[in-house]
Amino acid sequence: MTDRPASWRMPNPKEMDKMAALVGRNVPREPGLAPEADLPPEYWQALLDDPRAESRSGPSGGALQLSQIPQHILRVGCRRCARVIEIQKVDAVRLYGREALWQDVGRRLLDNTCTQRTGRHEEDGCWPAFD
Repeated sequence: MTDRPASWRMPNPKEMDKMAALVGRNVPREPGLAPEADLPPEYWQALLDDPRAESRSGPSGGALQLSQIPQHILRVGCRRCARVIEIQKVDAVRLYGREALWQDVGRRLLDNTCTQRTGRHEEDGCWPAFD
């Protein structure tokens, strides 16, 4: 324990006056949006103009059969542990068949090498992200 008085933590009156003068200067000029207010149309247009917002027609990459996928290297990553597993399409077809869904094959590849085992069914396994 120290013998210092509690006043060493408080600013002196001159510093307090200086801080009080600065309080009004940092206020934003226009108010922000209320929680229930609609977002401005410029925001939505910026989202639609983003090249990553292009929708893919047809089924997603994970729902395709191996015979329908054009790439020869298939990659699946885990969102939980950040592992990435690659397999050649030829090997995947040889092991799982041409009609196997890439989603099922990728999940099986991740689960066979999963490092996130807790013993609880709800928490076990990897979270696949198909590229």
